[in-house]
Amino acid sequence: MKIALPSNQNQIDAHFGHCEYFTVFTIDDQNKILSEEKIASPNGCGCKSNIAQTLAEQGVKLMLAGNMGQGAVHVLNSHGIDVLRGCSGEVKAVTEKWLSGNLKDSGLACAQHEHGCHEN
Repeated sequence: MKIALPSNQNQIDAHFGHCEYFTVFTIDDQNKILSEEKIASPNGCGCKSNIAQTLAEQGVKLMLAGNMGQGAVHVLNSHGIDVLRGCSGEVKAVTEKWLSGNLKDSGLACAQHEHGCHEN
């Protein structure tokens, strides 16, 4: 399984659509991190880019994110990527917290978008 996290300087980026890069962790059957890689973030709004398709092609099944609009959640979900929002902190620590079952989705979608990614 692969997990992606929108990142900036090894921290969860609070704004999915404008992160510096995506950190992708490969997880084994015993919930241990096998590897880490970085995937460059596309220019522009995340939900209007091809990042969901790119991540899906890499085998990503889960996005651990700070916050994102409902449109971005929909685009990721349509590519088979589940989304858990409300994350913050160092990317590996956040991933380990999720692996131990200690993260829950905030359920909050960002509505402060000027670029129209959210759905009404």
